[in-house]
Amino acid sequence: MNTIAIFDIGKTNKKFFLFNEQYKIVMESSVRFEETTDEDGFACDDVHLLSQWVRQTLQEAMQLEEFTIKAINFSAYGASFVHINAKGETVTPLYNYLKPYPQALQTEFYHTYGGELNHSVVTASPVLGNLNSGMQLYRLKKEKPEVFNQIQFSLHLPQYISYLITGKPFAEITSIGCHTGLWDFTKKSYHDWVFAEKINEKFPPVLPSDQTVDAIIKGKVIKAGIGLHDSSSALIPYLAGFSEPFILLSTGTWCISLNPFNDDPLTADELQKDCLCYIEYHGKPVKASRLFAGNEHELMTKKIATHFNTATDHYKEILFNSSLFDTFKSQDQDKAAETGLHDSAFVKRELSDFENYEEAYHQLIYDLIQQQKIATSLVLSARKITRIFVDGGFAKNPVYMNMLAAAFPRKEVFAASVSQATAIGAALAIHSSWNTQHTPGDMVELKYYTVTQ
Repeated sequence: MNTIAIFDIGKTNKKFFLFNEQYKIVMESSVRFEETTDEDGFACDDVHLLSQWVRQTLQEAMQLEEFTIKAINFSAYGASFVHINAKGETVTPLYNYLKPYPQALQTEFYHTYGGELNHSVVTASPVLGNLNSGMQLYRLKKEKPEVFNQIQFSLHLPQYISYLITGKPFAEITSIGCHTGLWDFTKKSYHDWVFAEKINEKFPPVLPSDQTVDAIIKGKVIKAGIGLHDSSSALIPYLAGFSEPFILLSTGTWCISLNPFNDDPLTADELQKDCLCYIEYHGKPVKASRLFAGNEHELMTKKIATHFNTATDHYKEILFNSSLFDTFKSQDQDKAAETGLHDSAFVKRELSDFENYEEAYHQLIYDLIQQQKIATSLVLSARKITRIFVDGGFAKNPVYMNMLAAAFPRKEVFAASVSQATAIGAALAIHSSWNTQHTPGDMVELKYYTVTQ
């Protein structure tokens, strides 16, 4: 059976898949590693354990007689560099992007390179410290020049995993374009500061995201991709499956509205409201807005459960109550404009005002949806968007989905699910290099939600 091997490296789970030519999973495995610490004692992924697991897992898969691995690709979380020397050895830990950034150094950088707002607009990157991966290299150069000088190549994590297999270092646009502070979206090249600091000398050539190189594994030639940033990879099944303009609302701890059909330059106002741009695998900007709604949902459901003495996950049993929704709507209690896009209005509500869990939970979702409407509307463009696809946790929540459909009555709102979207996206990106079949039309499952007037 002809297959493609995919490594999907998340912060928590590291996964390996074999997909057949119909994009069905024929083998999968998953591991979690104990974190290690960097030289400052801050937790981070163990790059040596990870490297060992990748090599060993692929060697074992190659020995399975029932599968012929025709190609391999990689997806991994962004904002993370692996720095290697001339021998291909790592010279630093795999620094955690959540590690605090020195304020004085950050101030110095933005003072030198045009100020926070101007730099953020040009690079489509809000000021996020180590989440702007370019800032990690700036810090190394300023604080540890002896380490910086050892670096031959700095590879974003997806490209490092590819390098482990191919031995060939490359850079790739979905990794460069995810809020790194490295890419000038107007010039479509590295920002001037990258050349001024000679950071560009640490970067290998940029290859197209759908390009492959030959890798020789156990005497066999395999087409190897160069890896993709995971958020951009998860968008690919939707881009492959739908030609009508859409927004993908990816829900989890963060609820991210991605509009691949909006390439308008990011404005200062949008940046201040937590918008940014990704770059999709064809190199086009994807305007996105973020809302910390999943995090608030987790905190508030615990609070509601404690107040009404129920299980923490009792909300999973709650069905949509249209009469409660109508009551909230008739009270005209839209307070999102007052609260902005930080905490919703629910945070300041008194739980004693609610008769039961169901009422309180509907109010929480109502308040979150008021904010989500604002956040998603930020990335709606002049180009007609007809559909909103929702994936992740909230897609399985009927209260959330019905209220979202009501918030966007002129859009078709769907709960969408793609089994292992990030991994399938990495496989689809190099489809023509290994697959003799057409891409299947049933990769995305949809459930339609409509407003009953």
